[in-house]
Amino acid sequence: MITSLNHIGIAVRDLEISKALYQKIFEVKDFHTEIVEEQMVQVASFKVGNVLVELTAPTSPESAIAKFLEKRGEGIHHIAFGTNNIGNELTRLNDVGIQLINSEAREGAHEMLIAFLHPKSTGGVLMELCEPK
Repeated sequence: MITSLNHIGIAVRDLEISKALYQKIFEVKDFHTEIVEEQMVQVASFKVGNVLVELTAPTSPESAIAKFLEKRGEGIHHIAFGTNNIGNELTRLNDVGIQLINSEAREGAHEMLIAFLHPKSTGGVLMELCEPK
């Protein structure tokens, strides 16, 4: 079952410049930063209320974020929803005709299992499901 809004992913070219901007806007004291090797990205995140804002920069020109930035520039990349059973949700969504980018969960930031739903079947919005490992 989808249980919550987990985070908003924002694609950025330069993580340090973007961190400085968001620090001004939201008065962020500390960012959680990590590299997600499998996704070829580095993230810096912070909370606004109960929702994470995740600034995501490519670590390789081959990453999905790098390709997104080439086509669309910086901005909102995806909206992530928490689930208590990502495997069941992927099966359910596939069964009701939602196109999946990932048919199985993968490793993501914040020690989460993640999977993306294709925006062609979600009204043009890239959606991510995430579940704590």
